[in-house]
Amino acid sequence: MGFVDIVGVATNYIKNDFSLSDSMAGLIPMMVFIWFAVFSIPTGLLMSRLGRKKTVLTSLLITTAAMLLPLGFYSYPVILFSFALLGIGNTVLQVSLNPLAAAIVSQEQLAGTLSLGQFIKAISSFLGPVIVAFSARWLHNWHLAFLLYGIVTIVSIAILLSVQIKEASKEEAGGHSSFSQIISLLKDPWLLCCMAVIILIVGIDVGLNTSIPRLLMERTDLKLENAALGTSLYFAARTIGTFVGALLLMKLSPVRFLRTTLLLAVLAFAGMMLSSSFWLLLVLIALIGLACANVFSIIFSLALRHDMSHSNEISALMVMGVSGGALVIPLQGIITDQWGFTSGMAVILLSLITASFISFKFKP
Repeated sequence: MGFVDIVGVATNYIKNDFSLSDSMAGLIPMMVFIWFAVFSIPTGLLMSRLGRKKTVLTSLLITTAAMLLPLGFYSYPVILFSFALLGIGNTVLQVSLNPLAAAIVSQEQLAGTLSLGQFIKAISSFLGPVIVAFSARWLHNWHLAFLLYGIVTIVSIAILLSVQIKEASKEEAGGHSSFSQIISLLKDPWLLCCMAVIILIVGIDVGLNTSIPRLLMERTDLKLENAALGTSLYFAARTIGTFVGALLLMKLSPVRFLRTTLLLAVLAFAGMMLSSSFWLLLVLIALIGLACANVFSIIFSLALRHDMSHSNEISALMVMGVSGGALVIPLQGIITDQWGFTSGMAVILLSLITASFISFKFKP
C-alpha cells in the first residue's frame, strides 16, 4: 500500500526529465489518485464474487505491471499510464486487504494486525524517497527504484499464493449491497464529514509529498537529490506519529486528539510557509508529519463505529475518499503556474484549516 507514496518524489524527477510545467506535473499524482474515486465501490462489490485473496492478487499483478513499464519504456505518456496502473492497483489493494486480513487472523488480533499494517505502510512511505535518491545518485537512473518495487511485489504474490485462506460467504462479504445503496450512505452528515476529511487529508499528504523538495530547494538552495530527503523526514515523522498515536488513542478521546493535532498542523504549516531557516523548516516539516499521522485512521474508525452494520460499504466509501489526492495537486499546480509556489502552497494550508473546522462537527 505504501508504494503509492513514491508519486510525490517521483513527480519532481519527472518534471525535470521532461521540462514540465507545474500544472502538467500535477497530472502525475492525479493519474494515481483519481482511480480511488472510480474503483473503490466496484472493488467492494467485486470482492464477493471474485474472493478476497484473488482480488488482492489481482491488485498485485496490476502493481507489478505498473512498476515494470517505466524500466523498458521511459516517456511521459508511459509514466502517466504506469502511475494510473499503480493507482488502480493500490485502490483494489486498499479495499480488499483489510477483509483478507480479517479472514487470516482472529478477531482479537485483527485491530493489532491492521495497526501494525499502517505502521509498516508508513515505513514504506518513508523509504520511498531514500530509494529514489539512492538510485539517482549511485545508479545514475532514478527510475531504477521501480525495479525494487517490482521485485517486492512479485515476492508478495508468491507468498500470498502459498497461503491457504478460507474465503467468507457472500453474505459475510457484503455482496448484496448495490452501488446506489453504498452511495446513499453519504446522506448521513456524520459519514459525509468523515468522507470530506479523508479527501482533504490525502490531498494534504500528497501535496506535502510533492512540495517539500521544492520548498527546500527554493528556500535553502539544496539540490533535488538532497531536498527529496525532506520528504523522507516527513514520512519518518508520520511513522513515529502512527506508533505513538496508536498508544495515546488507547486512553485519549479520538475526537479531541483529532482536533488538537489538526490545529497543530495548521500552525506548523503556516510557520513553514514563512520560514527560510533550514533547521526550522526541518522541525516544522517533522511537526506536520507527527500531527497528520493519525488523521486517516481516526476518521476511518469514527466512520466504522458510527454504523457497524454497514462496515464493508463504509470501508469502500472511505477508501474512495483517497481520491482527494487527485483534487488538491492539480489545483495547487494551476495556482503555482499563475501566482507562484507560495500561493500554490496556500491550497494545502486552506485544506488543513477546512479539515480542522470539520473536526469540530464530531462529538467527543
